Amino acid sequence: MSGVKGVGERSDGGAVGTLDRTVALVGLMGVGKSTIGRKLAEALGAQFRDSDEEIERAAGLTVQEIFDKHGEPEFRRVERRVIERLLSGPPIVLATGGGAYIDPDTRSLLKERAMTVWLRADLEVLWRRVSRKQNRPLLKRDNPRQVLADLDAVRSPIYAEADAVVDSGEGPQSQTVSAIRKALRV
Repeated sequence: MSGVKGVGERSDGGAVGTLDRTVALVGLMGVGKSTIGRKLAEALGAQFRDSDEEIERAAGLTVQEIFDKHGEPEFRRVERRVIERLLSGPPIVLATGGGAYIDPDTRSLLKERAMTVWLRADLEVLWRRVSRKQNRPLLKRDNPRQVLADLDAVRSPIYAEADAVVDSGEGPQSQTVSAIRKALRV
């Protein structure tokens, strides 16, 4: 499945060309969707968008504020609309929020209009990454480590529906970017 038109190679090994289909990164919080997405977009010469950042821009509120004021169902509704708008534009590299792919309607949109990649990481790696930040609404509960483990157990079978699965571990980010490019042949 090739997702790049007119691909050549830059001197740094990155692709020169334009995506003909959006690449959407899905997976749990802390897996590195935004960080890896930026690096992948750079390697492919594509634009990068983070759905959470786009939601905050559209709503004029942070993700946490949307959760606090309106609840998760309203956040998911806004998230779906923002992702649909992003998928209606030119192809990009898109980092989605951890729950975006779990919503059946959003998942259907992503499957129809994008090449999806599940960035997967070991629970210990995820916990080390997310425990350093306080901006994770779903972890603002008793025993957040168990909440993360429960989310992993429930969501992994759904994330597994993605077009490709790429592990995001402690190694260099360039390894993960290369693995995505290889999996999607971009």
